[in-house]
Parts: sequence; C-alpha cells; structure tokens
Amino acid sequence: MPQSSADAWPELPYAAWKDTLETLQLWTQVCGKVRLALTPWLNHSWHVTLYVTACGLTTGPISLGGRTLEIEFDFIDHVLCLRTSDGHFRQLMLKPVSVAEFYDDTMVALRELGVAVRINEMPNEIPGAVHFSLDRAHASYDRDAVSRFHRVLLSSHDVFAHFRTGFLGKVSPVHFFWGSFDLAVTRFSGRTAPPHPGGVPGLPDAVAREAYSHEVSSAGFWPGGGPIDYPAFYSYAYPAPEGFAAAKVAPAAAFWSKDLSEFILPYDAVRTAKEPEAALMAFLQSTYEAAADLAKWDRAALECGLGEVRRVRVV
Repeated sequence: MPQSSADAWPELPYAAWKDTLETLQLWTQVCGKVRLALTPWLNHSWHVTLYVTACGLTTGPISLGGRTLEIEFDFIDHVLCLRTSDGHFRQLMLKPVSVAEFYDDTMVALRELGVAVRINEMPNEIPGAVHFSLDRAHASYDRDAVSRFHRVLLSSHDVFAHFRTGFLGKVSPVHFFWGSFDLAVTRFSGRTAPPHPGGVPGLPDAVAREAYSHEVSSAGFWPGGGPIDYPAFYSYAYPAPEGFAAAKVAPAAAFWSKDLSEFILPYDAVRTAKEPEAALMAFLQSTYEAAADLAKWDRAALECGLGEVRRVRVV
C-alpha cells in the first residue's frame, strides 16, 4: 500500500528525541568501528559507513577471512542483529540501556560468534565524549522516534539515489556516516583539492585530509544538533568557490548558514511541501549547479540525464 506524504516524511522534532539521538549515534559508532577495524581503507573513508535498509542501518558484509559478518540495526523490530555467513547469529534488543552496556553486550555477542576484534573506544566527532565502556549517561531509546527517523532516512535515500543517477563522474554511494550522524551523497569534479585544514573534533587531521583530497559537491540529511536545533538537509562544496555563499538556490526556504558554511534546507520545509521529493531534488540540483558552475567543473563530461526505470541510458 503506497505511503502518504505524512508517513514517508513524518515529523521529527529534534528536541523531542535529542537524548535518543545522542544515544543511538554512540551505538552506531560502536558497530561502525567494528567495520572500521576489520576493513581495508577505502578512499574518503567509504569503508566505515553504514547503509540504509528496509529495516534500518547495516554495516553491509564484513570479510572475516573465510567468513562474513554483518551487523544491522533493525528499527522495525528494534533489535541489533549480528550474523555470520556460516549461519550463526546473535540479537540484542534495542531498548533504554547505557552506551556502556550496549558496548559490552555487542562485544560479548561478537566473541560468541568467533569474531576477534578490538576497537578504539573513544567516540569520533563528538566534543566532550568519553570511552564507550565508561558512558552510563546516554541511555535513552524512544522506539517511535527511531521509527520516524528511519522513515526519513528511507525517503531521503530514495531522492539522493535518484539524484546520484544524473552523474557520470565519480560519485559516492548514498551512505550514512556514524561520526557526524548524517546520510550523504558526494560528487567529485576529478580535480585535486587544497589540503584540508583539519580541526574536526574527534577526527584525526589525516582522515580529514584524505576525505577531502579532491574537489567535491556534497549533500545530505542531518537530524540536528550544534548550530541548528532542527533536522535539515545540507549542501556544501570543498573547496568552496568564490561567490558560492551568495548563489541563488532552490527552494525558497533554503539559505546559506554562516555558522556551518553550507546551504541549509530545513527538513520541515520539505516535509510540508506539496511535493516533498521535488522540493528536495530542487535543493540538491541547484546547490550542485552553483558549486559546479562557479568552480568551472566540466559539466558536459560529468553529467547525464536522471535515470529512468527500465530505460537504458542513451549513449
């Protein structure tokens, strides 16, 4: 049965689930760091990300050398599923427990599955964080809010994935970064970029420099926090070309944030739009075009028409 717009784009007020969001971000970091510890480095840290699924978020397959591990947050049944390719699995209920307890239970489940892994317990990109095993302050889990967050991820993923089809050059998967807790998609011009200055809290400068080794136009969804206390879509360029902040972008609710140095489109402006998908696509396309035009990307070589179902791209 098709979803209504309200079902696909539900309300997600930041303040109402802030405690759960902060707890869930730390839980995803535990599992994301398992993938990080077991996976060879891939350009721009793409090897660490999670991916949106029909149920929630997954690490995808992690090679164990003869076996494969997958860890999935199931936001429908509210369980953490840990599975190996030889048929063994463990499940942890997602409920109000501390980060320390979640960490301990996850490590026990991995050991029971025969997965030997040690992770860096210090969270990334979270100012003032403490080691996972010591964090008993974050212990919230609102099932309804998490379910709504998952629906927002699904709807955003659909639009991001369609937007991704209009690019022939290097473009990232649509993936979820557990450090910054955002869903993102990134296009590349193919040219190298000036070294990133670093300075991201809880992120080694070498990682930031590698992530931004080449020119990008990147967009994503962020549930809120820090400079903005509401969920929003964002778009930025690195390096930002001259005049980018003053570029005219769509829809009308989009604006340049001096605090974040990127364009922001409040989630509620999309959620309440007559055609939410069209409003979001306009934001993605107009901010990308502003970045690409001002930086003089070779758009004719890099772009193509948006993909259509069951229709081969004409060449």
